[in-house]
Amino acid sequence: QVQLVESGGGLVQPGESLRLSCAASGSISSLYRMGWHRQAPGKQRELVALITSSSSTFYAASVKGRFTISRDNAENTMSLQMNSLKPEDTAVYYCAGSSGLDWRYWGRGAQVTVSS
Repeated sequence: QVQLVESGGGLVQPGESLRLSCAASGSISSLYRMGWHRQAPGKQRELVALITSSSSTFYAASVKGRFTISRDNAENTMSLQMNSLKPEDTAVYYCAGSSGLDWRYWGRGAQVTVSS
């Protein structure tokens, strides 16, 4: 069983940067995919970025070029560097992990608010 805990959320102004971290209680080396999802008020949860065990990455079109996902299997952590933040990036961001087809492991979420 892997437990995931997010940190690093907060309030920033448009154009600023923020870094989210996800710490795992157990080894993440067995998790083929790890990713960041987000859910804005009144909207469905969406995949923002994912990274595989071989470090292949995928980004949603809305964040490509601004966000960077990374993982450290030795430290059992994953991060999301978010640059040039926009008000539409405001959401609760969730760390998730998968060893198969489904996202099995979820964190409780971290609030990111982008506002002037």
